Amino acid sequence: MSREHEIVEWPVELDGVTETVVATYGPNERWNFAVLGVHAGDPATARTWGATRTRRNFQRRGEGVVQFINDPVVFVECALSILERDHPTHPAAAAWARVAVEPVENGTAGDTEWIDWELVPIESAIEFETVQTTNRGYGAVIEATVAASRLGVPAYDTDELRDRLAFFEGVVETCGGEREREAMARLDELIE
Repeated sequence: MSREHEIVEWPVELDGVTETVVATYGPNERWNFAVLGVHAGDPATARTWGATRTRRNFQRRGEGVVQFINDPVVFVECALSILERDHPTHPAAAAWARVAVEPVENGTAGDTEWIDWELVPIESAIEFETVQTTNRGYGAVIEATVAASRLGVPAYDTDELRDRLAFFEGVVETCGGEREREAMARLDELIE
């Protein structure tokens, strides 16, 4: 990766795969918001699948804004709908990092093309700090979002995915709070 920018630290500690929201600047001069799993490492990496707006905007601009958001409704909206804004950071972002991206590997899985990207933070900020609690409902929303995003993909069994969604909906109903229930309701609307 070219080092034309000063490298800064990530605003949070990355461990395993951190589910984030990424904003990329599109040709319509708006910021497109989508989810992106960031793999810890030096450098951190992420994989895009298919000809998504994120992939095309990464290729076009060579950067994006990775955001750490704990609101399950915002996460579902970014994962399963087209969300565009005039500003690159979402008001729900607790922290963010503007990253320079560079493709490092590519391939196919079934009929779907993927690209692995190096993500190097070049600017970052912590917007607000919260005391994080463990809410099984929130985790279930994230897992349900992953399952929902695979519906209609030939490599995945639709009945199995629907069973997983029903299971996660039960977890949200039992363990989730108001925002988690709202997120699952929105997820159901978006996949119908």
